[in-house]
Amino acid sequence: MTISNIQRRRFDSLIIGAGGGGLRAALQLAEADASVAVVSKVFPTRSHTVAAQGGMNAALANVLPDNWHWHMFDTVKGSDYLGDQDAIEYMCRAAPKVVYELEHFGVPFSRLDNGRIYQRPFGGQSQNFGGEQAARTCAAADRTGHAILHSLYQQNIRAKTHFFDEYFAVDLLKDEEGNILGAFVFDIHTGEELIIEAKTTLLATGGAGQLYRTTTNALINTGDGMGMALRAGIPLQDMEFFQFHPTGIAGRGMLITEGARGEGGYLVNAEGERLMERYAPNAKDLASRDVVSRAIETEIREGRGCGPNKDYVMLKLDHLGVDVIQKRLPGIRQTCITFLGIDPAEQPVPVYPTAHYTMGGIPTNRQGQVVVPVKDTPEEAVNGLYAAGECACVSVHGANRLGGNSLLDILVFGRAAANHIIDYLKENHYHRPMNEESIEKAYQRLHRWDDTGEGESVEQIRSELKLVMEKNCGVFRTQEVLDQGVKEVTALHERLTKARISDHSAMFNTARVEALELENLMDVALATVFSACARTESRGAHSRVDYPERDDMNWMKHSLYSLLERKLDYKPVRTKPVTVATFPPKARVY
Repeated sequence: MTISNIQRRRFDSLIIGAGGGGLRAALQLAEADASVAVVSKVFPTRSHTVAAQGGMNAALANVLPDNWHWHMFDTVKGSDYLGDQDAIEYMCRAAPKVVYELEHFGVPFSRLDNGRIYQRPFGGQSQNFGGEQAARTCAAADRTGHAILHSLYQQNIRAKTHFFDEYFAVDLLKDEEGNILGAFVFDIHTGEELIIEAKTTLLATGGAGQLYRTTTNALINTGDGMGMALRAGIPLQDMEFFQFHPTGIAGRGMLITEGARGEGGYLVNAEGERLMERYAPNAKDLASRDVVSRAIETEIREGRGCGPNKDYVMLKLDHLGVDVIQKRLPGIRQTCITFLGIDPAEQPVPVYPTAHYTMGGIPTNRQGQVVVPVKDTPEEAVNGLYAAGECACVSVHGANRLGGNSLLDILVFGRAAANHIIDYLKENHYHRPMNEESIEKAYQRLHRWDDTGEGESVEQIRSELKLVMEKNCGVFRTQEVLDQGVKEVTALHERLTKARISDHSAMFNTARVEALELENLMDVALATVFSACARTESRGAHSRVDYPERDDMNWMKHSLYSLLERKLDYKPVRTKPVTVATFPPKARVY
């Protein structure tokens, strides 16, 4: 087949990814009478938003006093002062409205006895700018993401959004001026290729947790949108900051929500001590995630771990009682019973930090436009391209994300991007001429994997990459370990160019998808280790043993990694909010 024979479809807006960010944007656009295509490599309700457990933050003040300004302070502090304060203000102010919209879409939030939406305490939350613990996280038991995703999908079906389910996006299409024109995709089941032309394209492809061997992330989280952006000449921002969730099931990686600690659970070491009292005397088990993860790792390194190999700590929930656990944490209870044979209502659960969330990503402004540095200007929007959710970096999470802010992020900025697209479409009525050379390049990338001759297997290289990242870019880092990571990932990147997939069997398209995913993961891995290697300080999730202090003088800036030159650039943090005073950096203690 030649590219002239490939079917072409035209839409006002193409959304790649059908998680919370993509579906919230699609709904906003469809209700504004835009023609919308959503491309997803899995059925939409299998997108990874479905796995979010604990809830989403909004200062509703249903349980304890609260306001958006306190939420903003906690988010800035949680980001270790690397978050952009204008975007953080925008998100925190929008949060209550976004929750009420979800309620009207049919999300079945858990309720208080008075009928209001239930809110639980989560890590890093406070009242009155660092005072007493807040209760800010709106939850649907411990299946909040599941409830939100299903409600948004049903609303999109009602709004007649056009879905391309189980299609894989190979690459963005762009013209010589850099305008994004849509994407080249293919049907995973049949292998049939499709060119989708769109006036605007939104990347909502999620994170890259499959970089690591032990992770809470599903197999689909392979950084596809980030890889597409890198190949289109767009840098990735702040990729050194990868969050490790403190309470993954030890040895398995499956998530035990922070909501378990929000409901009163706590961590103990082999000596039965409440270990977080040593590291966060005020917030204890509800300190920020990077703080709790490092505390667990330190306990284990100093010989106070539990189990025969002393390689985990215990999360105690049994004191809460069966009724509370079954009402507030039913999914967690069932997960522990199914995979561990442990009922958390009766005995503690073994936990260990596990790779969880990509804080960095495709740089955007608070309207969801992808922005890149241009000579003589701080940044300029890429015409026709938007990003939202975990693949994007607004940056509201900075160096460390607070629990409960990820669902909020995807919904606020999915909605914001859609609103900007609606305005853009009013002024740009026509499709730009398609660039056939761009199609040919994407076509060649896909068909490079048609050659099934001799070569190393994709599976072997992927397995090695995950191990290298776990060893060389984990919770604690040093220059020596990071340098080794750069060396090994670079070597794996070279080996991938000579790899092959097995044959033209019935599973050929699936194998081709896995190869394309590994190409994306490899590019994202390079961005991560290169960025981490260069940042000589400890900030948030980036914890350097050899540079233990935060260095605001030299490192209050965002990193930008470009694939084509394999080089790093930097841009300043936006410290000025929209309407309120700046929160200046200070010591971050809990």
